[in-house]
Amino acid sequence: MSAGGLPMVVPARGLPARVRIHEVGARDGLQNERASVPTAVKAEFIRRLAGAGLTTIEATSFVHPKWVPQLADAEQLFPLVSDLDVELPVLVPNQRGLDRALTLGARRIAVFASATESFAKANLNRTVDESLAVFEPVVRQAKDAGARVRGYVSMCFGDPWEGAVPLRQVTRVCKALRDMGCDELSLGDTIGVATAGHVRELLALLNEEGVPTDVIGVHFHDTYGQALANTYAALEHGVTTVDASAGGLGGCPYAKSATGNLATEDLVWMLHGLGIRTGVDLGRLTATSVWMAEQLGRPSPSRTVRALSHKDQ
Repeated sequence: MSAGGLPMVVPARGLPARVRIHEVGARDGLQNERASVPTAVKAEFIRRLAGAGLTTIEATSFVHPKWVPQLADAEQLFPLVSDLDVELPVLVPNQRGLDRALTLGARRIAVFASATESFAKANLNRTVDESLAVFEPVVRQAKDAGARVRGYVSMCFGDPWEGAVPLRQVTRVCKALRDMGCDELSLGDTIGVATAGHVRELLALLNEEGVPTDVIGVHFHDTYGQALANTYAALEHGVTTVDASAGGLGGCPYAKSATGNLATEDLVWMLHGLGIRTGVDLGRLTATSVWMAEQLGRPSPSRTVRALSHKDQ
């Protein structure tokens, strides 16, 4: 699948030369599906994503099946893809989840915190401070086992119950995760309400508070059509890790106003047009998302997938 040499490459000054895409479709995307996707399909999805050149593919979550039944097959799935020469982060909610992941050989771990009390209660059934206290020994044990740890921070830009979220409330949680040993932070716009100026201000404040740009990733949802604009603002600040979901899959099962993640294809189209290297083959990635959409029985919401797949019909 191609667009006849498009997009034309027109670099912009001051942007990174390369961006690492943290692909979340197989975990954050599929966990939001009403029906469970067969394990073999998930494994094939991950393999095709790797074949398209993605080097960081979040594989699954070792959470209790009661909370996310769509990912109840983590023990069965991970061994089917662990031979791939890519990073395969997995989400763990607690000590038990970490133990399950480490037993299977996972060495890229993610924990999931909240910047707001309301979402911490809805998603983790704890206060913000209680959840951080749970994560501290998890992060420590993961690091002791030689794992690299990512800390997700949700509701960084707005909360469906609390509205606007004070910037220093976000930086407090980010600093706590860094202090306990997280190697990387992912700033989540869980309900997609961020705007470019808001992104710049939060990134600047994090730097002022001692959190360097090179440990920050961004995770935007496209609820109001702002995900690419927000990504561009983050790139201007120097961020080089961007979360995205193949085909635009996913949302958040605990925040009903959250729509799909930024589509990886839409992100790659923009980055390649700016001359920013990703290592991703857009044609193979688009074909993968078309295939996955067929498995799910509905078209992909990604504008780039729709445009490129239409050209090949």
